[in-house]
Amino acid sequence: MTTYSKFVWSVTIAGTMLTVCLPARDAAAQWTAEKPGSDNITVLSHLPLGPRLSVSDIDIEQEVDRPYAYVGRMVYGFEGGKGIDIIDLHDPTKPELVYSWRIEDQDLHLGTGGMDVKHFKWNDRYYVVQSLQFQQGGPNPDLGGVVLDVTGLPDPTTVTEVARIRSPDTPGGFHNIFVYKHSNGRVLLIATVSGPFAHVYDLGHVVDGFMDDALVAKIPTGDSASDRRGYHDFYAGYHPDTGEDRFYGGGTGGYFIYNITDLEEPELLVTLLGISGVTRGHTFTPTPDGRYVVAETEYQYAPLRIFDLEPAFEGEVKNINRPISAWTADWQHLVHNHEIRWPYVFVSGYLDGLQIFSLMDPEDPVTVGYYDTYTGPPSKVRCEMCNGAFGVDVRNADGLIVVSDMTTGFWAFRMEGFSGWNGADWGMPDISSAQKWDEDLGEISFSPGGSR
Repeated sequence: MTTYSKFVWSVTIAGTMLTVCLPARDAAAQWTAEKPGSDNITVLSHLPLGPRLSVSDIDIEQEVDRPYAYVGRMVYGFEGGKGIDIIDLHDPTKPELVYSWRIEDQDLHLGTGGMDVKHFKWNDRYYVVQSLQFQQGGPNPDLGGVVLDVTGLPDPTTVTEVARIRSPDTPGGFHNIFVYKHSNGRVLLIATVSGPFAHVYDLGHVVDGFMDDALVAKIPTGDSASDRRGYHDFYAGYHPDTGEDRFYGGGTGGYFIYNITDLEEPELLVTLLGISGVTRGHTFTPTPDGRYVVAETEYQYAPLRIFDLEPAFEGEVKNINRPISAWTADWQHLVHNHEIRWPYVFVSGYLDGLQIFSLMDPEDPVTVGYYDTYTGPPSKVRCEMCNGAFGVDVRNADGLIVVSDMTTGFWAFRMEGFSGWNGADWGMPDISSAQKWDEDLGEISFSPGGSR
């Protein structure tokens, strides 16, 4: 693999010296129209999807024989885009938009529209959930998400809407969602709502028509109950060394980790509060063994902070407030959503596009690849930094990387030397955001020492 030079930006946060690793800022070598990416990144395809700031998050199915990507469609000052697009990737070099779902009465619906998107499998059928956010003053302010049956793809005539998930007590919709196959075998939808907790829905109940029984749990923030929206984003994962299902949430004051094996009694395990520069946590993702976490917060100049949770899980502390390192693409910008496939972290970096860095040494993260999907000006509608690459996902079977760019649309990439991911190849549990619909979580082995 090609080695890239870097320079180091050091900053003292709460008495801790952080080393923030960035790619070399040679204007002739990167982030230019002539050379927007590193030599080890190949652009397979690019599919424009419409007006600027109309594209939100992305999700890709993990089965190679179901090569479909799902892209959320939002609206910032534009009409006709509140919903979801489905892209066929049978030939990743020639992506094809095969289906679009849009909320009815587009002009009457106020607010963002489609945000986060996730697929799932239940009873041998395939579904996708598109989160939705609409404001009061128009239709559906209590609508959090729509569920589509996509089993019959690539035939678009077979796609059908099967359910709408509503939360009348917390209007405003679902900003972020995460789909998780729990160790009890149920497929769960975890959603942000306008309250100091996350809602947990049983998607089996949703698609089987038992909506009255669909809301099965609420996960509190573990901090102030006064915040209107407790969580911004989250992740859930199984830990074979302890047999626990764990929830990782970013929100009020920082970040929270719960044991959610018993959904009726979530147990707060670790907090990350009192972190200098962090008043509200956003995207929050653990490594496969749960030792390290990558934490985002949303403001200009904010790096991704890396924390070591071992002192908490060894019983030394309950709260961790000092990162061991940090990483960003450009210190003047803001890096956003990310996916971990140890040791790599795949980042959708807004104005800096796709960014990939390595956590092989968590105290010294190093950039290993990049491609700028957006070379236009900063946003004048949202926050200045909030344009460009919004979502990123990775197909574990073959290493296909997909990015949704708020303005330029859909992108597919490959990185040299990365042809797929399995945790066992790295001495890690085979755990990531990609769910194993047909496997028993108890069969996943734990290989200690992978990141230590």
